[in-house]
Amino acid sequence: MARILITSAIPYINGIKHLGNLIGSQLPADLFARYQRGRGNEVMFLCATDEHGTPAELAAAKAGKPVAEYCAEMHEVQADIAKRFGLSFDHFGRSSSPQNHKLTQHFAGKLAEAGLIREVTEKQVYSNADGRFLPDRYIEGTCPNCGYEKARGDQCENCTKQLDPTDLIDPRSAISGSTDLEVRETKHLYLRQSAMKDQLDAWIDSKTDWPVLTTSIAKKWLHDGDGLQDRGITRDLDWGIPVKKGDEDWPGMEGKVFYVWFDAPIEYIACAKEWADAHGKPDAEWERWWRTDKGADDVRYVQFMGKDNVPFHTLSFPATILGSGEPWKLVDHLKSFNYLNYDGGQFSTSQGRGVFMDQALDILPADYWRWWLLSHAPESSDSEFTWENFQQSVNKDLADVLGNFVSRITKFCRSKFGEEVPAGGAYGEREQALIEELTKRIRAYEAHMEAMEVRKSAQELRAIWVAGNEYLQATAPWSTFKEDPEQAAAQVRLGLNLIRLYAVLSAPFIPETSARMLSAMNTLDTSWPKDVDAALSALPAGHAFTVPDVLFAKITDEQREDWQTRFAGVRS
Repeated sequence: MARILITSAIPYINGIKHLGNLIGSQLPADLFARYQRGRGNEVMFLCATDEHGTPAELAAAKAGKPVAEYCAEMHEVQADIAKRFGLSFDHFGRSSSPQNHKLTQHFAGKLAEAGLIREVTEKQVYSNADGRFLPDRYIEGTCPNCGYEKARGDQCENCTKQLDPTDLIDPRSAISGSTDLEVRETKHLYLRQSAMKDQLDAWIDSKTDWPVLTTSIAKKWLHDGDGLQDRGITRDLDWGIPVKKGDEDWPGMEGKVFYVWFDAPIEYIACAKEWADAHGKPDAEWERWWRTDKGADDVRYVQFMGKDNVPFHTLSFPATILGSGEPWKLVDHLKSFNYLNYDGGQFSTSQGRGVFMDQALDILPADYWRWWLLSHAPESSDSEFTWENFQQSVNKDLADVLGNFVSRITKFCRSKFGEEVPAGGAYGEREQALIEELTKRIRAYEAHMEAMEVRKSAQELRAIWVAGNEYLQATAPWSTFKEDPEQAAAQVRLGLNLIRLYAVLSAPFIPETSARMLSAMNTLDTSWPKDVDAALSALPAGHAFTVPDVLFAKITDEQREDWQTRFAGVRS
């Protein structure tokens, strides 16, 4: 039994996320976690809310609430939506937790001991209109590299170039829009990433199975321009983890907090500690996942994230772990995704353009969205959500292929044999040919899932569903029954066993529907089909079942047009 640690990029606390955020990290991570559990492996799947920094302060102020109260409430909202989407986290933590405070301060102390943190007196932008220093990401302007007019002071989202606020052309406050900015001196701590450039470069070179998207972004940051730069890890803010060296105060850093991008990845580790504490488990139980001197040397660690998060997870977080000199587990595979765009443009949290996770669940059950998003995952390039494509995929894949198969076979069996698996007949050449095809396709499905090839996995799963429909069409048990009821019984028996098999194989993609299929087949048997022949005899003659309600309702043109209009506007 393998041990697999899975983390998804942690969503920011300020508001409900859209479908592009979901497919960029959490949903494919859940797919992989569910698949690995289904294969009998031990999985620890962790995620959390990212709660520090200026965006949390501003969102709380807008809501008229203290920031700690706002973050606590939004954590519950995001946890609830994640649960309703079927995201099977072992723990959904909080970066503001006491565990993350302590661990972040611990790492800072170790990095300081190693000479990898330096104090810098720097000039930082101060907004007179806002009465505060502005974090880099809250200064906007035109990118000097590509001309994008909404580049942030830390990075251009358009060309991904790392920036300083003073690099921007025509800078302005992203909070108030004021251009009344001035530069003042302040002191901050920097992580000396440049001192670890060669070590990080060699480590990334060793990851020959990483997606090209991941390694190309990391290499760009390492080698373009002046190469890997030291990065500030503190901010002049009220909300965050106070700057300390372990348990000791840090002279000159009073009133400052760690930069959110320093403490947020550390939350992956702290989240496991939160899990252990919440379940009354000793530290050894979480350390066996994260410390190679405590058993994590045999753990495979996989991260999932959107491409905008890649630089921090391939460079800054590994620099923190390696620089500490302690035996922490480093990521083995980093699966990154491009962007999902919305109907000819971009999803926009600020403008409310596109479908947000709560709205999606108000319209349709989670499995409709899970299937479309995963089967159209933006792996090799950006992909686009359109209502026409969504309607077509739901109607053809889920309703016509999978749902129709389950409905036809169960209703026919009930009408001719009653609500139990019929006895009689034997599997012949057609059945053997189907078993051979399914064996080949299931092995291909497994290979794609192991390789985290999300779209290819979905395509192979659909082909497995289609094979059952084609068998049903070719054998036509409703016709066979007139001439040879015994043979029709065998065909129906195989069809009912296919439903159980499909439920097991489909569970990572559509878990709620999988559970309904298993319930209809009156079984708790979720054993993986290592032997397809044996799997198609799992439900013996005489085994009771029920006819389920329609698994997937088709989307009408009227519904599609209504939704397309509803989600094109600006959200208040």
